[in-house]
Amino acid sequence: MLANTGKLAGCTLFITGASRGIGKAIALKAAKDGANIVIAAKTGVPHHTLPGTIYTAAEEIEAAGGKALPCIVNVREEDQIIAAVDQAVQKFGGIDILVNNASAISLTGTLETPTKKVDLMMSANTRGTYLTSKICLPYLRKSKIGHILNISPPINLNPIWFKNHCAYTISKYGMSMCVLGMAEEFKGEVAVNALWPQTAIYTSAMDMLGGAGVEKQCRKTDILADAAYCILTKPKSFTGNFIIDENLLREEGITNFDAYAVAPGHPLLPDFFLDMDPDTLTTTMEAQGASPTFREGKKRDAVKNEVADKTKAEGPDGAKAGVPFSAESATGPVAQTFKIIKAAITEDVVKSTQGLYRFELSGEEAGTWYIDLKSKGGSVGSGDPPGKADVVMSMSSADFVKMFSGKLKPTMAFMSGKLMIKGDMALAIKLEKLMGQFNAKL
Repeated sequence: MLANTGKLAGCTLFITGASRGIGKAIALKAAKDGANIVIAAKTGVPHHTLPGTIYTAAEEIEAAGGKALPCIVNVREEDQIIAAVDQAVQKFGGIDILVNNASAISLTGTLETPTKKVDLMMSANTRGTYLTSKICLPYLRKSKIGHILNISPPINLNPIWFKNHCAYTISKYGMSMCVLGMAEEFKGEVAVNALWPQTAIYTSAMDMLGGAGVEKQCRKTDILADAAYCILTKPKSFTGNFIIDENLLREEGITNFDAYAVAPGHPLLPDFFLDMDPDTLTTTMEAQGASPTFREGKKRDAVKNEVADKTKAEGPDGAKAGVPFSAESATGPVAQTFKIIKAAITEDVVKSTQGLYRFELSGEEAGTWYIDLKSKGGSVGSGDPPGKADVVMSMSSADFVKMFSGKLKPTMAFMSGKLMIKGDMALAIKLEKLMGQFNAKL
């Protein structure tokens, strides 16, 4: 890992969202130099599911060699930001570095994202970054090392990163656009850069989004902490950059990245927004046991649209909509998969799940199918489900078979755009856990 140099000794860092995860990791790295850390985060009392508070983070920072100032800050509230900045200036004499890390996420489609969630992401991610930067800038301009670092991605306009979670993408790109604008506006006075991971990072948010076992496919927050430290110790002339953690650390001479892995040697999930070359990403997916869909491109979408009306009326193979599954008529890999799923459904599975799932499949076996784990006894079938679906999953028929047979991880499929999910994410995660039972029979 990257060694500390002492360059941040005595410097004051204002870090949003520093009570846990990436923000806390960056704070602890700087604390080893003897830096002053303003922990600007919302959690003042223990959360019922998430670890840590601003006060437990402060204890860790001081144990690591730094000085800490815990402040209750919701970046959506301008008054709270101003109050925390005033306290920081009063205690430490100024602010040298701002890390805009606080962020909200909802990986949902346009029609499935409540207005409250849209407002949360826009106000926390884009507006919060802009406001905190604006309030800190008068002090950053006075610093010899003035620097803003946003934890946000390079702006990639490939539509794949918009179609599944448009609001989230807009909000994160808003943070990145702050980098573009402010780097030019304050060139020579304050450096402004963005940092983003090459792979998924294991945090509490990732734990909730990815489900059980996702940590093995992730790196630890240490890699972002090391990359951030490297950026923040560079001169002000290093500005306007969108930096990927692994690329930067390789330039710094780091060659052993197993040290950053949660499970060294295990295949890693690539992070969002990084398919500058979709063929390269596809090759990476294949190497980790997934099947590519990028190469099908618009053709796949056209097939999906073409069959949509037909399957609503007929279901696959000309069957009537909503027809319960018949084992005798099962042909093809998809039908055989549903045959096995049906055999694995028990009353206990239905009681513990209570969800109705719809599958919109494209490709060679295009059509609509359902799994009913809500009604007594449960059922599977072709065509529309017997009621409003709680979860709608869209993917290719080939990937559906691979996912239910254990050859394609649902988390990998979702993060790479192979699987689109609309509806209740908690029920989607429940189905993922059940797949282990189906895998054994497929």
